[in-house]
Amino acid sequence: MLNIDYLRQLLLISIALSVITCTIIQKTKHLFNNSKWISFYSFLINLVVGVIFCITFTNITFPNSLWIGLFSFLGADSIYKTLEGKLSSYSEIIEEKTIKIPKENIINKEEK
Repeated sequence: MLNIDYLRQLLLISIALSVITCTIIQKTKHLFNNSKWISFYSFLINLVVGVIFCITFTNITFPNSLWIGLFSFLGADSIYKTLEGKLSSYSEIIEEKTIKIPKENIINKEEK
């Protein structure tokens, strides 16, 4: 079962992390002469800073902190805006597909 609320929290943390990592990368990208290394450098910075950020400021587990680093690298704000309103929790889906009948409309077979 997909935990939509937890995914949403991870994406929100990733958005904050994206701001930090983007600043770090912008300040240090002049160290690379070749632009193909900047993408690898960005990926590495997002993962490392993501893990350190999560260990320091949250109680999120190590594997989930790697997800946060990946989301941050991919663009957490774009992912969040894309998924916002499109994913429903399992309970919301079940509730939508359930027909609710008021008690006064229920016919009790035993009373007849």
